[in-house]
Amino acid sequence: MKTVIVYNHPYKKSFCHALLESAKEGAIRAGQEVDVIDLDADKFNPVMSAEDLNGFVHHQMVDPQAKDYFRRIRDANHMVLIFPIWWELMPAMMKGFIDKVVFPGSFYDQSASGDMSTLLPNLKITLVTTMNTPAELYKNVYGDAIYKAVVKGTFEKLGIKDVKWVCFNMVKDSTAEKRKQWLEQIAQIVAER
Repeated sequence: MKTVIVYNHPYKKSFCHALLESAKEGAIRAGQEVDVIDLDADKFNPVMSAEDLNGFVHHQMVDPQAKDYFRRIRDANHMVLIFPIWWELMPAMMKGFIDKVVFPGSFYDQSASGDMSTLLPNLKITLVTTMNTPAELYKNVYGDAIYKAVVKGTFEKLGIKDVKWVCFNMVKDSTAEKRKQWLEQIAQIVAER
């Protein structure tokens, strides 16, 4: 069993970083091999260049870093994405990771009629996010943007059957005890998946 954790947060003292450490701990406790892709530490370039877009059209990944990330994910059973929600969406590096790694010809296939199917049918995906917006406000006013764009509009659209999203809301105002519970929760979720 192999878990790849894709992490995007520039601040090492963030709650996202604590979630990263808990996710690693849970995977290790379950006897899984763990590989962390730290987009910030890698200085990942999220911008789709003309070359990347041409590669997308021809189903040939161009960016060497994206190729390496995909190689590491290809053999995994579980991919965990950890990132904050800023202005109701993911940071640029996480969006760029999706744009440049969730690629036709590697991550999924696309028929002439436009139907998509995953080339990684056994991959489970867990999204772990943080935000300071109340859950009901995020859902009812901002339209659950991450759920619509990433869970439904990306991974489920490609045919990945096992996609889970865990979002921790109102992190800034949370107590130390609540954060401890959340960290334990993530370690348990990753260990069980």
